[in-house]
Amino acid sequence: MRIVPTLTISLPAVLVLACCATQAAATPLTPFRYEAQAQRHCPGDMVVWLDLPARVYYLKGQKRYARGATASFVCRGEARDNGYRRSLLGLR
Repeated sequence: MRIVPTLTISLPAVLVLACCATQAAATPLTPFRYEAQAQRHCPGDMVVWLDLPARVYYLKGQKRYARGATASFVCRGEARDNGYRRSLLGLR
């Protein structure tokens, strides 16, 4: 006869699992080559310059805005939802 162990899960653990399973996934990033394209994609949001390897974004007016080969224009909300943070470098 084979004995199968039972799995006991507490009520708080069940609630945490249920909560996390119902949360929506982050908005996918939609990178654009040109600023005008990004602005048309998100008319109610600010367009930022996303530096992919550094996982930061730059605002218009910052020194590194629209510079670099490994970056693109995206909506600020999408960048924040995907874990990118605002760069403090180059603020005027």
